[in-house]
Amino acid sequence: MKTTIRVGALVAASALALAACASAPEDETSDTPTAAATDSSAPAAEPVDFMACMVSDAGGFDDKSFNQSAYEGLERAVDELGITKAQAESSSDSDYGPNLEAQVAAGCDLIITVGFLLSQATVESALQNPDVHYAIIDDLADNDFDGNIDAPNIKPITFETDEAAFLAGYAAASATTTGTVGTFGGMDIPSVTIFMDGYNAGVEYFNEQNGGDVSVLGMDAFSGNFDDQPAGKNLAQGQLDQGADIIMPVAGPVGLGAASAIQSAGDSWLIGVDSDWTATAPEYADIVFTSVLKNIANSVFDTIDSTITDGFSADPYVGTLENEGVGVADFAEGTVSDDVVTQLDEIKAGIIAGDIEASGAAE
Repeated sequence: MKTTIRVGALVAASALALAACASAPEDETSDTPTAAATDSSAPAAEPVDFMACMVSDAGGFDDKSFNQSAYEGLERAVDELGITKAQAESSSDSDYGPNLEAQVAAGCDLIITVGFLLSQATVESALQNPDVHYAIIDDLADNDFDGNIDAPNIKPITFETDEAAFLAGYAAASATTTGTVGTFGGMDIPSVTIFMDGYNAGVEYFNEQNGGDVSVLGMDAFSGNFDDQPAGKNLAQGQLDQGADIIMPVAGPVGLGAASAIQSAGDSWLIGVDSDWTATAPEYADIVFTSVLKNIANSVFDTIDSTITDGFSADPYVGTLENEGVGVADFAEGTVSDDVVTQLDEIKAGIIAGDIEASGAAE
């Protein structure tokens, strides 16, 4: 039995096999909603006249991270709401503009873009197509940083992942046997660093509350992208060599390289991000300490559902511990004591009440 303080845990499916699509949506659409994946006997939802579309970042829809989670939310909307869908998978940032143009041409009612890296392309497309509705995951669509959404037809979908990462950091500090834990990011962008800041704050809080001296490696370490797995392996190995025995890579597929190094070490743990890595990366389930969860699939489904039911709203969706938009997955058996689980419950309540500050801001 694993120790559990799961908060809104994401039910993650295995990696999706998707056809690559750069700029044309010719094989993107699914015109006939299928039965819900969780119940093969469930009837297909009655079709509705609504097309939701999605553009991935360069990590692709099988990244075992946020792109995959977002796509699962789109698939769920097809199954349960009866919509049609289209998607465009980006292989580089040069695909973002053409992929968005393809979705506009396809007649999408709502175009969802996945990730901070699509921010500029999404804003440009929204300004050029004011009658099309957009949503963007992990970004406020505020490229000029004036506190306002740059186009009135974009809905930001954001997550206060520092709140959940704070819990993971506290737990890691309680469980390390070396007194050193680590982290690193894919790119130095807000949707990445918010995880790292919360994790570091959780470690510091553990030290303050328990007289500890646990240190965090890698707060300024980045692979530079989200697809270079050898870079992730090298970054993790460097931290293992410095004594880290629990590492949280915030880097999409780059984290798989880190997992390989950690698994080879044989005496260390990985903290997954975005989805529950015991489900999305089962080959590494034996080294997953916990995962910091974004319920991206739920946020995508809810955004589509509310747009159909109530009409489009640009009001941001913000996932928090309180609304179960973020959380932590089960801890590996035997790693976290019952006393620490009780402390984590109290810390969670303190974060929700505003009495404990989880470093960072929703991005």
